[in-house]
Order: sequence, then C-alpha cells, then structure tokens
Amino acid sequence: MVADQAGSMSEAPDPWTEFARELGVRLLRARADKALSQEQVAHAAGLATFTYRKLEKGESNPGTAANPRLRTLVLLAEVLEIPLRDLVPTPPEGIAPGR
Repeated sequence: MVADQAGSMSEAPDPWTEFARELGVRLLRARADKALSQEQVAHAAGLATFTYRKLEKGESNPGTAANPRLRTLVLLAEVLEIPLRDLVPTPPEGIAPGR
C-alpha cells in the first residue's frame, strides 16, 4: 500500500501494468514521429486497429495489462522503423514469473 497525494492509502502500481503503459507510450511516440495514424500502423503490422489502440493504451482489456506476442512487437518495430530494443522498455524490478 502507498499513500496518494491526498494521503489516502491505495495499492502500489503493478510493475507489469507500468511496463505495459510505458510500451504504449513508446508506440505512440514512435508513431507520432513517423506522422502515421493508428490505422496505418495497425494495417502495416497486420493488426486490427482496435488491437493496436489497446496496445498504445497499455491494456488488453480494461484493467488488464497488455501482453503482446513477440511477433507483434517485432512487426511493430519494423513498421515504425525503430530497433526493438528502443520499443520495449527495460523490465522493472518486481515482475514475478507467471505474472
């Protein structure tokens, strides 16, 4: 538990959720740098636009962190013309196996 700005206690952010959000931010920035729409990136990577939008939000379902396949990440890096290592964040401490 951690205290928020108002002093209320809440659950600490899940490391996997934070990791997925950072991946989404990196996707959005890379797409904006190329002046591409979500639809263009999704189509070029062979994804549904809905799926790509969810990845940019860092979620797969409301309240569930995104967990894209390796193939999807590789294709997105190719479409966005960036190295995979620049797209995928460094895993944070606290990501437990099986989570």
